[in-house]
Amino acid sequence: MLQKMTFFGSLLFALWGCARAPGFAEEIRVTDFRGKEIHLDRPAQRIVCLIESALSGLYMLGAENRVVGVSTNIYQTVFPYYASMDRRIQKRELPTPGNWDFVNLESVIALRPDLVVIWAKQSESIAVLEERGIPVFGIFLNRKEDVYRAVRSLGRLTGTGRRADEIIHYTQEEIARFAGKAEKIPFSQRPRVYYMWAQGNLETSCGGSTVDDLISLAGGRNVCASLPQEHAVVSLEKILTWNPEVIVMWYNERKDPQDVLKDPQWRSLRAVRDRRVHEFPEVFLCDLWTLKFQHAVKMVARWCHSALFADVDLEKEKGRMLEFLYGHKIRGSSKR
Repeated sequence: MLQKMTFFGSLLFALWGCARAPGFAEEIRVTDFRGKEIHLDRPAQRIVCLIESALSGLYMLGAENRVVGVSTNIYQTVFPYYASMDRRIQKRELPTPGNWDFVNLESVIALRPDLVVIWAKQSESIAVLEERGIPVFGIFLNRKEDVYRAVRSLGRLTGTGRRADEIIHYTQEEIARFAGKAEKIPFSQRPRVYYMWAQGNLETSCGGSTVDDLISLAGGRNVCASLPQEHAVVSLEKILTWNPEVIVMWYNERKDPQDVLKDPQWRSLRAVRDRRVHEFPEVFLCDLWTLKFQHAVKMVARWCHSALFADVDLEKEKGRMLEFLYGHKIRGSSKR
């Protein structure tokens, strides 16, 4: 009798295990940029995303309907683009419980998220959310490889892994299409490039940064590549010594290339004398922390080597990229 009970007990346990197997198979494990492993029983259904670059990735993955809260800057500079993709944003219906430097924890919790995507350095906010049992995916991006990693992770967290692989492969192919031409240019013939952030003329990015990747892939030489700094404030004297041949400006609402060209402090630079000062279009179009990084590479390649890339129509390249990444044409606005 005991043997029969043991047999039937084992059989029931095995059958229970088979019935549970699909649930176990669906468990999602992803390590974020803090080194913390995130566990989800199923793909996230209610996401609060407080980083615009990650939000862009979620829209590329087709997971935008899972988003229940966004960062405050979505209703600012990039608003026209997201408004064209999401009626909730167009009507300003999606809540904004914070951004990269501030989080309203009560507002986040009230949205009942099963996943919060946040800047990895917001440790105090992350600790409170995790104490409440809310999974948090922390992001911190330094290089283009980090962008690929973030998109893959978001793909797994939302059950859209196949789409993640598709858009990453597309981006890598597009970058290779331009970088393949540029890499054949001898180092001595690569123009010296100075990158200028919008915060100030002397703020730049040096070796080991996304900007350094960008300039190198486009066939240029970052003038401060020898300095291992993601973000640096340099002196005007240093820039004059580097004497860049091309100046690339991050999108700046307050300043245009003409302002740099007319600045008497910069007039001796080769880039100014040759009028090779260029500005990226609005942030959304060539965000260096999204897969749209590819468009920035194309633009800088064209600015550095106009003859080599003379047949490139940047407007067509932009439209094709946006349609592929987001799955449809996107309307927006432009400063120029």
